[in-house]
Order: sequence, then C-alpha cells, then structure tokens
Amino acid sequence: MTAAIEKPSFWTKIAYGFGSVAYGTKDAGLKYFLLLFYAQVVGMDARLVSLAILIALVFDAISDPIVGYWSDNFRSKWGRRHPFMYAAAIPVAVSYYFIWTPPEGWSDQALFWYIVVLAVTIRTFITVYETPSTALAPELTDNYDERSSILSYRYFFGWTGGNAMAVIAFALIFPAFVTVAYANGQFNPDAYAFYGLVGSLVIFSAIMISALGTHRYIPHLRQAPPKREMTLKMIFAEIYGTVASGSFFALFCASLLAFTASGLSAGLIFYFTTYFWGFTTEQIGAITLGVFFSAFIGGGLAPIVTRKLGKKRGALIVGLIAFIGAPLPIFLRLIDVLPANGTPEIFWIVLITNTLDVGLIICYQILAASMMADLVEQGEAKTGNRSEGLFFAAATFMRKFGEGFGIVIAGFILSAVGVAAGAQQGELSDETLWNLGAVYVPVILGLFLTVIGIISFYKIDRTKHEETLRELTARKSASR
Repeated sequence: MTAAIEKPSFWTKIAYGFGSVAYGTKDAGLKYFLLLFYAQVVGMDARLVSLAILIALVFDAISDPIVGYWSDNFRSKWGRRHPFMYAAAIPVAVSYYFIWTPPEGWSDQALFWYIVVLAVTIRTFITVYETPSTALAPELTDNYDERSSILSYRYFFGWTGGNAMAVIAFALIFPAFVTVAYANGQFNPDAYAFYGLVGSLVIFSAIMISALGTHRYIPHLRQAPPKREMTLKMIFAEIYGTVASGSFFALFCASLLAFTASGLSAGLIFYFTTYFWGFTTEQIGAITLGVFFSAFIGGGLAPIVTRKLGKKRGALIVGLIAFIGAPLPIFLRLIDVLPANGTPEIFWIVLITNTLDVGLIICYQILAASMMADLVEQGEAKTGNRSEGLFFAAATFMRKFGEGFGIVIAGFILSAVGVAAGAQQGELSDETLWNLGAVYVPVILGLFLTVIGIISFYKIDRTKHEETLRELTARKSASR
C-alpha cells in the first residue's frame, strides 16, 4: 500500500500546506507591491515595469514543463521531489531580497534589465520549488474528497502567508519608515528594502520547514519510471500526450484567465485603496487583514462544496458569485450610489465585501487545483505513467503566467488612464480615478465571466474519477 491511498494526517497536511507560504510571500510582493514600488516610489515608467515582467513570463513558459517533467523522472536517494525543494531555497530567497533593493541613480533602461534578470531568477527557482512541492498532493492521497482537503491547507497557508507580509508592511514597516521627507512610509524606498529582507527570510524558512516536514514520507512516495533514452523531441511529445485532453485544456484555459484577472486585481488593489478610495495606511492594513478571514472562509468552504456539489458544479456556482461580486463596489462608486470617501460607511463596505469575495475566490481556486489533481489518474490511464509533476507544472505556470500577465495589463491600464509615475495620494484628478474604474470593471468582469464559460467543458466528476481508479487498480492486479 502506498501513501497515495491513505488519508493524510493533520500534521502531514500542515507540513505540506505550510510550504505555500514561500509562494504566497513571493506572490504577494510581486503582485501587490512590485508595480507600485518601481512606478510610484522609484519613478520608473509603468510600461517598462510591465514589459520586464512580461519577458520573465516567457521564460516561465519554458521552465515550468521542463521542471515538471524532470521531477517526474528524477532519481535520487531523496526521491523525485525533495532534491528540487531543497535546491531552490537559497536562490529564490536571495534574488527576492535584491529585487527590492535596486541600485540608486540607474536609468530606467538599466533598471528595466535589473528587474528582468531578478524576475526571471525568482520565477525560475520558485518553479523549481513549487512544482515538485505541489505535486506531492496526488501522491499523498488519491481520494476525491481528501484532495480538496489537503489542497485547502495549501491555499490557506499560501494566502495567509502572503497576506501576513502585506499586513506587516502596512501595520509595522510603512509606519516605521515615516520621515520628514516621506509623510507616508509607503513611498519610502528604505521601507521596501526592509520588506524584502523579511520576505526573503520567510521564503527560505517556509521552504525548509515544509521540505523537512515531509521528508519522512520519501520512502512511501511513488518512484520514477524506468530509465529510458529520450530525445528532446520525444520528451515534449510525451509531455503533450500526457496532458492532451478536453478536460485539461478547459481547466488550463479557464485557470489561466482566472489568474490573469487575479493578477490584474492585485496589481491595482493598492492603487484603488490608496487613490480611488482614499484610505489611510491603517485602513488599508485593516482591509488586508480581512484576507486572513477570507482564507478561513475559502479553506473551510472548499471541502464542504466538494462533498455537497462536486468540484465542477461547485466551481461554477462559487465562481459566478465571486466573479460578479469582485468589481461591484467600484461599479457602484462609478454610478455614484456609495457613501463619499472619508466616511466610516465606505470603509466598512469595502472591507466586508472584499473579505467575503476573496474568500469565495480562494474556494474557487482550491476546487480548480483539486480538479487538476484528478487529471493525474486520467493521464496515467492513458499513458501508463504517473506525471504529477507535469500536471502541477501546468498549474504553477497558469498561476505565475496568468497573475504576471495581469500585472502587465495593470501597468498599461495605469498609463492609458494617465496615472503619473511618482504621484502621491491625493494628487490624481477625479477624472483620472473615474477612468481607472471605468476601464477596470469591464475588463475584469469580462475575464471572469469567460472563465465560467470555459470551465463548463471540464468532464471529470466523482463517478468518473472513481471509475478511473478502479481501472488502474485492475490493471495493476492483472500485471502481477
């Protein structure tokens, strides 16, 4: 009996899930702060920052499937996954620190290449860690419901870990860096250097704790297939043959668009809270703190939705509610039905709606990730090989590329509506802010509603998954 058919213990779920704090911390920094930091604090053209991120995404398209395939076929005394996890810890932590400490006096062009090199390094090594680490989920359990449970821990820690860094930034770091020259510490470059140092230490610690915490399971995890002589053409042909199915492509395209919308939202969230809503640093910190409750909502709801509705139906229902609700407060402000900025009412409206909506989006993401895990057995039934790494390389790629591309879109939206580089709070005109909301709402809503349409083509449900498991069991019994 392998670990894949046992119910993982609570501590196993904790150790597995805690590893996503590394990805969450990296993600929160690059999604929420990077564009704001380089465009408004450093003073770069937002389009150059977006272009640098876009170049890094191209490298992702190459590195993700390679790492996934490599970890599926890697042989070592530490198994297929853990050597990659350990190897990534130092490079990703060091490169993450340096992206927040750009050299002073460099031109926009020089800083552009600085961002490109570090963004590529960060994204490559987070792939080296995240893909093998996440791929442990279908190895630890093949149970339809348990996969949603174990991935709930993964997403809970990912969201709370990244969100904790944002809360720390607004509640502690930015206030500590208020000076005569910087009345708002959010615009002090030294604050981001300290933020980068704390974040790099958190990333390193999370990777090592998770790797060490799951290390004892190595003997019980699946081993690499027999060694074969493979050309590069054969490798990519095998990659395509493994993942090629209607359900995979439906989930892939839907998730890519969903993460693009998430990246767009994240890239502009602090523009909306700082400029559009005019919140104070303390109020922004409180709204960010609300995401902790969102993680509990999403993490607790996903296993229940899986049991009661099934993953696909649950994703459609939860996603539709969440996706329509996401831009709703901004739309209501555009048509002038919300209380004025500066009133307690507007703060509580944004806080409560954001907390609930993010909770539903987290639930949707967990269901989608669990749907990806169920594709592993479908791929095994078709090819005879277990390729968790490939499927979760696709998941890592969707998340990184989608969210990164969303930030690229955000940068071009800021330039298109006339948000000036280096503008402080209160310095943007009402017309600019209205245009920002008027462009954002239809773009984000269009992306989200397209997601709902595409994911309806996913075909694997509980019955189909259990049939595939029985077929695989019968094959193994017949081969003995």
